[in-house]
Amino acid sequence: MGRAGSVLVTGGAGYVGAHVVLALREAGWPVVVLDDLSTGRLLPLHRDCSVVLGGVGDRDLVRETLARYDVQAVVHLAASILVPESVRHPLAYYRNDVAVGLALLEACVAHGVAAFVFSSTAAVYGVPERSPVDEEAPTRPINPYGWSKLMFERVLRDAAAAHDLPFVILRYFNVAGADPELRAGPLPDGPTHLVRVALEAALGLRPFVPVFGVDYPTRDGTCVRDYVHVSDVATAHRLALDYLLGGGAGAVLNCGYSRGHTVREVVAAVERVTGRSVPTRVAPRRPGDPPEVVADARRIRDVLGWEPRWTELDAMVAHAFAWMRRGRPAEAATRRAG
Repeated sequence: MGRAGSVLVTGGAGYVGAHVVLALREAGWPVVVLDDLSTGRLLPLHRDCSVVLGGVGDRDLVRETLARYDVQAVVHLAASILVPESVRHPLAYYRNDVAVGLALLEACVAHGVAAFVFSSTAAVYGVPERSPVDEEAPTRPINPYGWSKLMFERVLRDAAAAHDLPFVILRYFNVAGADPELRAGPLPDGPTHLVRVALEAALGLRPFVPVFGVDYPTRDGTCVRDYVHVSDVATAHRLALDYLLGGGAGAVLNCGYSRGHTVREVVAAVERVTGRSVPTRVAPRRPGDPPEVVADARRIRDVLGWEPRWTELDAMVAHAFAWMRRGRPAEAATRRAG
């Protein structure tokens, strides 16, 4: 099915970005990827897109891209996302996640973009007072990464109110997995979340999985998190665009499954899927780690009609494992800037 105009995906060569590109292309959208490849990789799937190499902070390039490709909607995924790095380099995070995003918003408002979808995070909740956590819970980030995302949420809301810019904010929980058809997956130098760390330990790429705290008030003493398959996250972006372009009002939506798994349960799933032992080592609690963070995800289902497909932890692990076993993917995409 053809579409009028195109969708600009910033950070479309990243982990989540590549899966969003797949979801949009499968829905018939012409896609333009804007990425400086500082953390992303071009894959064969990007041959079906227009690829613009450059940064979101390049105002002239962004304005030219919006006009040249008749951009109707923007999915903003380009951001810095490593919590420890944000603590060491907070100014870089505020620059990239807030100031650069502001420049993008200014260009979108001037161009008359009809829909804006923003990739946010459950880190905006900090240490939740209760779990599952809903979208009305207090937002009290405990690191610069969470604050930078929350700050841009505020900027986006204010811009939307002043300039009639329809928006959806998707607050991801713990994204895991890979495209079931192995067209995209975790990048070699990407964030090292628990599923990936455990898979690397199973593959002998690291000696053990550190377990940060075993005395939490949870079913096995380890932290509980809500893991969501990256392909389901990508589908949420596509549905968000359809919702906004169909006249939907601005919305903030948790993107999770309303079900959590402990650290030990994730390790056990990796052992089941791989058939290999995963060594673990108990380590002290990390400051600020809440015992449990699980999404109340009723709103996203009600607003977008989101029906995730890959809710089983073993499926997420199996898809990520299959991708990682292939080794470093070839960067065989044609790098087209026009």
